[in-house]
Amino acid sequence: MIRTVPVAFARARDAVTPALRRYTYQLSPDIRDVVAYHLGFADAEGNPTTQDGGKAARPALALLSASAAGAPAETALPGAVAVELVHNFSLLHDDVIDHDGERRHRPTAWALFGVGQAIVAGDALLMLSQQILLDAGHPGGLEAASCLARATADMIAGQAEDLAFCSRVDVSVDEALGMSERKTGALLACAASIGAVLAGASRSVVAALTEFGRHLGVAYQAIDDVLGIWGSSEVTGKPAWNDLRERKKSLPVAAALGRGGPDAARLASILSGERIEQRLHVAAMLVEDLGGRVWTEGEADRRVAMARDALERSGIDAEVRGELDEVASFVVERRF
Repeated sequence: MIRTVPVAFARARDAVTPALRRYTYQLSPDIRDVVAYHLGFADAEGNPTTQDGGKAARPALALLSASAAGAPAETALPGAVAVELVHNFSLLHDDVIDHDGERRHRPTAWALFGVGQAIVAGDALLMLSQQILLDAGHPGGLEAASCLARATADMIAGQAEDLAFCSRVDVSVDEALGMSERKTGALLACAASIGAVLAGASRSVVAALTEFGRHLGVAYQAIDDVLGIWGSSEVTGKPAWNDLRERKKSLPVAAALGRGGPDAARLASILSGERIEQRLHVAAMLVEDLGGRVWTEGEADRRVAMARDALERSGIDAEVRGELDEVASFVVERRF
């Protein structure tokens, strides 16, 4: 299935990329080199590249949220840049935590520059995100910075839960959903509302956009979880069954384990055993047979429906609502 990338993503890349280059150039040279490589602005030797730096989903949501508040999209530019910096802070650290040696089909920053350099570069992006919002000169800058700080704290808490769940086989679906809301939903909720905050939108509009982003984030994570087990390495950039290899209690796994019975017990035994590599194909089969994949894809669809319902109740302009709906459709179509 050929997926059509939302036009809002291309607009966001065009708007945010020059600002990302400008702001990250302010970093110290050693950090700047790592960041430029990670963002796709330079190769390993520091030469300029045309590497695709990603879909720019979060900046697209930020810019659309300003439009949803009736303001020019550029009002949200500091917020769009800030959420993209936080997202990349998390990617730099996640690659270290997960020992991932490749991202977007080239070596990860830590694999090339070292663990310490990648961690420090991530820290620098996190601090820069706050500085941009506080120095933006917008009346809503302080509130936007607070929104982003809360979302980042939730995201970090979700990441900590994700790590803790790896050593457990009794993770419930509710726990896995809560972790997904924090790990992925929190930052998307902030991205989908930060432009409206900077535009001085009403509380009701900000709340509707926040709800939209939170549900969209859980849907995004649900599809990521499906791809983390059954996605091809060409799409994910990771080996087959990678989440099972890492013993992650993602949504499909939690749903499968929650079914109980002999097959669930067998799955739990594999995920807690020592010879997991040789049994990954069996674990993937058990998760699917126990309904984990079907349940997770259904949850993604349900969350997208809830996100759309939040928009319908918001009174947001129909054209902007249509673009946000296009982003939501793109998220769930990633399963194919």
